[in-house]
Amino acid sequence: MIGPTIDMIWVGKLGAAPIAGVGVAGTVVMFMTSAIMGLAIGTRAMIARFIGAGDTTGANHVARQAFVISAMFAALMITIGISLAEPILALMGVEPEVVAEGAVYMRIMFVGASTMTFRMMAEGIMQASGDSITPMRIAILFRAVHVALCPFMVLGWWIFPNLGVTGAALTNVISQSLGLALAFWVLFSGKTHLRLTMQNFRVDFRMIWRIIRIGLPASVMATQRGLGHLVLTMFMVPFGTLAVAAHTLWQRVEMVVVMLNMGIGIGAGVLVGQNLGANNPGRAERSGWLALAITQAFVTLCAIAILVWPEYIVRIFNTEPNLIATASSFLRIAATGYFVLSSVVVLENCISGAGDTVPPMLFEIVQRWVIIVPLAFFLPNIAGLGMYGVRWAIVAGMILGAFIYAAYFRLGRWKRKRI
Repeated sequence: MIGPTIDMIWVGKLGAAPIAGVGVAGTVVMFMTSAIMGLAIGTRAMIARFIGAGDTTGANHVARQAFVISAMFAALMITIGISLAEPILALMGVEPEVVAEGAVYMRIMFVGASTMTFRMMAEGIMQASGDSITPMRIAILFRAVHVALCPFMVLGWWIFPNLGVTGAALTNVISQSLGLALAFWVLFSGKTHLRLTMQNFRVDFRMIWRIIRIGLPASVMATQRGLGHLVLTMFMVPFGTLAVAAHTLWQRVEMVVVMLNMGIGIGAGVLVGQNLGANNPGRAERSGWLALAITQAFVTLCAIAILVWPEYIVRIFNTEPNLIATASSFLRIAATGYFVLSSVVVLENCISGAGDTVPPMLFEIVQRWVIIVPLAFFLPNIAGLGMYGVRWAIVAGMILGAFIYAAYFRLGRWKRKRI
């Protein structure tokens, strides 16, 4: 989350067109990279199973095939970035100067996607083996480099040239490359739970298909989730800049709440996969419920704090009275849904960690496109709730999703998933 935020802080010094260009281009890049995030889930699920069964050779084989997938995806990203950056931005209807600025950023980010793709897979391999500490340390290090280097590259401080938007993109690529180098060094030197080797390496298309088959639903889920966020933002536009700004602030606050849930959920998903690999489904289920209890306690405290002190939270970002009032109302509405947020985030990761990725994809589609988006259109325009109708639609979808995930996890069909 830090990378795009840092880019926007310093690019913001350059004017409106660079801000818009980087923002739109960044959205396109996120849409594309969501696909590889889903495939990383498939990789984690399979490696966790092999680790749980004590089969490090099988886990190594899966990891190597995951890197083959990464190479193919990186080649696709590079091709799109070089040849289609301007047409993609032009199709979105932005101004020519925005296209010019955004295309520079998008092209470099897409070409540099090879480093990001391989790094994400390497992190997933370490996490699936049971090591979440090393990826965290690597991320802290390379993002610290990013934070420190970005203003020098963008604004031309000290001995660096003034590269503007190009500097922001290059800083991303440089820092991600550092993260990739560190991740490969850790994996191949055996400084994590699974030592990666290239001994007897061969391209195994059957294994590649197994990874894709498990990860593809998660990729679809992540992609359409991003599209859903875009549609909800579009529903806010008719209510004016203040509503859009308040909606944006809500997104920033919610990501803080979601991150701990996501981290604990990924950890629980790894434990689910490892325990199923060890033929211990009972312990796999207990891992999920325990993770849910831990995160629920945290989210409940966050929800209470947001309900009581939303104005103080908004003032961290902006002190304009009208924005504080609107954003505070948005946060209070959102907080009512946070009491069930953990059920969605944690149990989704647990079910996916078992390799059962199709149900979460279907649940997300129902939650997003059958409940949230129709209600976000109906409540403001027909029920007369105005911009607050969009916010209540999101809460309604969250509550429904919590019941669906809890019921499916309790049903236990995911325990019998063969991968």
